[in-house]
Amino acid sequence: MRAGASTRRNFLQAAATTGALTSGAHGLHAAGSDAIRVGLIGCGDRGTGAAAQALAADPGARLVAMADAFEDRLTNSLEMLGTNEAIRSKVDVAPARRFVGFDTYRELLASGVDVVLLCTPPHFRPIHLRAAVEAGKHVFAEKPVAVDAPGVRSVIESCRLAASRGLSIVSGLCLRYDDGFRQTVRRIHDGAVGGVATLLANDYRGGRWAKPRQPGWTEMHYQMRNWYNFTWLSGDFNVEQHVHFLDVCAWIMKEQYPEKAVGMGGRQVLTGPEYGQIYDHFSVVYEYADGIRLVSNCRQQPLCKNDLSVRVLGTKGRAELVERRGGLRVRSASGEWVYQNRQSRNMYQVEHDELFASIRGGKPINNGEYMARSTLLAIMGRMAAYTGREITWQMAMDSKQALDPSAYAWDARPPAAVVAVPGQTRFL
Repeated sequence: MRAGASTRRNFLQAAATTGALTSGAHGLHAAGSDAIRVGLIGCGDRGTGAAAQALAADPGARLVAMADAFEDRLTNSLEMLGTNEAIRSKVDVAPARRFVGFDTYRELLASGVDVVLLCTPPHFRPIHLRAAVEAGKHVFAEKPVAVDAPGVRSVIESCRLAASRGLSIVSGLCLRYDDGFRQTVRRIHDGAVGGVATLLANDYRGGRWAKPRQPGWTEMHYQMRNWYNFTWLSGDFNVEQHVHFLDVCAWIMKEQYPEKAVGMGGRQVLTGPEYGQIYDHFSVVYEYADGIRLVSNCRQQPLCKNDLSVRVLGTKGRAELVERRGGLRVRSASGEWVYQNRQSRNMYQVEHDELFASIRGGKPINNGEYMARSTLLAIMGRMAAYTGREITWQMAMDSKQALDPSAYAWDARPPAAVVAVPGQTRFL
C-alpha cells in the first residue's frame, strides 16, 4: 500500500498537474458506439453498487480500473461485480489497473478512463473531483461532496471548470433522480400548495456500524476503517446522510438558501468510543430572508421509529415527500394527489442512465452548484449544533476550518477525535 506523506494542499496541487498527464476524452463518445471506459475510486458497498449501475447504463460501458485505500475492499468489490451476470462481461480490470493506496487515484486517472465514479469517504471528494476535472474526465460524485467549507469552495471551483470544459458532473443526491420526487416537486413549483411557509425535514434511522480495532492497526488505519464515525471523514451523519432531505428542501426552494441557523445535538445513545466522535441526534432551525423556516431533525439511534421525509406547509395546502410507497402526496383545496406509479425507475440507476446519455448525446449535465451548496447547508447545521452559535450562510461559506489530517499516510496523525461541546467548541 502507498503511504505517501501528502497533505490535502499537496493533493490538490498534484491534482492540478494531473491534467497534463491525460487529455480529456469527453468529446469522443457523442453519438458513438465505442466503449466508455469507467474507473471506480472507492470500492466499498456504495462504490460497488455505483459501478454496477454505470455498467448497466450504456452498452459500451466497461469497468477498466479501480482504486481504493484498502486492497481487500478492492478485491471484494471486484469479486462481487463478477457475480452479477448482467454486467460481469463488462468488467475488465487487469491487475495492472488495480491501484491500492491513498494517492493512487492519480494513477487511475492516467490509466485511460473516460468516466470516474467517486465513492470514497466524503473527505476525499474535493481532492478527487479536482483531479478528475483537471484530467478531463466525466464524473459521478457520491454525496456529500465535502466535509468542510474549504472543500465546498473547492468543489464549486471544480464544477465551474468542468462546465467550461464540457464535462458532465452527476451527483449522488439520488432523490433528484427519482420519478416520484420529480413529479411531486414539479407540482409544488407549479403552485399546488401556494407559497411555502415551513419545511420539515426528518431523517430518523437506526444504529450504525463500528469495526473493532485489530492488532497492528495505526490510528489512521482504524479511523479509515471506521470512517463514518469521524467528522473529518464523514462530516457527521447529518452531513453524510441527512444531506439527502436537506437537498430536497433546497430543490423545493429553487436553490434559495437560508440566511442563518441555530441548532442543537449530541450523543445520547451511541456514546461508546467505538462510535468515534460524531453525534447521534441533531435539531436545527434554518431561517430564510423572508421568514420561511426549515426545521431539520435527524436521529441515528436503534429501536426507535424511523422517518425519512420532507413535509411542506404552504399557504394553500401541504405536501409530503416520504421515502416509501404511497408517501408522495399533495393536499390542497382542490383535492389530494398521490403518486402511484408502480413502474417507477430505480433512482440509483437513473443517475447513471442520464450521465451516460449526456456523454453519448454531447449534452453535459452539471449538478455542481446544488450538490456543493446542499452539502454546505448540512455543514452549516453541524456548525450550529457543535458550537451552539447562530451561524449565518456567509459564515459557513467563509469558514477557514479545514478538517485535514497531518498527512495522508498510515502512520500519520488524523485530526483529534474530540466530541464537540456546544458553547465550548469554537467556530473557525
